[in-house]
Amino acid sequence: MTRTAAIIGAGPAGLIAAETLVRAGLRVAVHDHMPSPGRKLLMAGRGGLNLTHSEPFDVYLSRYGTARLWLEPIVRAFPPEALIEWCHGLGQPTFIGTSGRVFPAAMKASPLLRAWLRRLGDLDVQLHARHRWTGWDPDGALRFDTGKAERPDVAVLACGGASWPRLGSDAAWAAHLPGAVAPFRPSNCGFLVHWSPHLRERFAGTPLKRIAIRFGGDLVRGEAVITAAGLEGGAIYSLSARLRDAIEAEGSAKIEIDLRPDLSHAALADRLGGPRRSESLANTLRKQAGLPPESICLVQEALHAGAPSGDLAALIKTLPLRLTATAPIERAISSAGGLRADAFDASLMLRDRPGVFAAGEMLDWEAPTGGYLLQACFSTGVAAAKGALAWLDRPA
Repeated sequence: MTRTAAIIGAGPAGLIAAETLVRAGLRVAVHDHMPSPGRKLLMAGRGGLNLTHSEPFDVYLSRYGTARLWLEPIVRAFPPEALIEWCHGLGQPTFIGTSGRVFPAAMKASPLLRAWLRRLGDLDVQLHARHRWTGWDPDGALRFDTGKAERPDVAVLACGGASWPRLGSDAAWAAHLPGAVAPFRPSNCGFLVHWSPHLRERFAGTPLKRIAIRFGGDLVRGEAVITAAGLEGGAIYSLSARLRDAIEAEGSAKIEIDLRPDLSHAALADRLGGPRRSESLANTLRKQAGLPPESICLVQEALHAGAPSGDLAALIKTLPLRLTATAPIERAISSAGGLRADAFDASLMLRDRPGVFAAGEMLDWEAPTGGYLLQACFSTGVAAAKGALAWLDRPA
């Protein structure tokens, strides 16, 4: 008799689990409450679809923070090289960018997802859209809001986290695993800042290019974007976990922005040390410091807020900015929290649900952007599927 598997969630973790199980000879059905699969993957593809990263593996593993303890063997078993090879197998070549990040050559997710869904269809994986999982019935069968109940030989939960709920990750599944879920928090998120009306109205949506952001002992170079509510973008995302934790502990967090990281303090002071004649401050900052209008406005805001004016070079290099809260989790790239590590074993099987495994963003881990998020989703999806196969093949 053919063994069966049910996958809850049609994101990367669920789909790779389905592929792994169907290749092992199981009959596989994937259930998702959205009208179509891979919606968050497609959204990620708008930014180029950063699949993984090419940096040295020990450095790579350190990006998972405290979750490295249990994630390391899982990522080692399906590492970046395996994900790249899998992508190539779908006819999607990849390349390594100047930052070491790995992207599909198409720089978007839709060609990869289409090829993947064709492959899954050819393998006879059944996809059931608009099927929301609603827990288990008293006999242990999986229930769905369609009224259907299923009792597969194994199940993999890949229900997603709590960011971008309009794309499917609404964390409604947490109600079906009481006592096993750490609270969700935004990760790789923006932060709120009390802008003046002038700055907000004039510069909301404007990027801050070629800056560096310092928080504590960490310094990140990159870009950020001024929003109507605060600040978001790659440089701030890299610090988001520490900033979020500091705000939770202290009520706010102060960062320093280096608006000219390509110039030393001495070189900048030399540029600003010449005679100003009748130049306004804005013209001095534009002509002598080379600042664009949005950076000039940030300097002016800091001065109006009481920042010392005696050393303009120091202010440009260490412009203080207080972050008052995280932006809503609905707009975060990813989420922290989820199914706690003590709720599943090394094979990702739920400790109180034999034969039920979990994978992807619904597990309690977080990582920065840069290829770490998708890699862990794929790696845990493969691990959950292999755990399910091992459990099916256990001695009687």
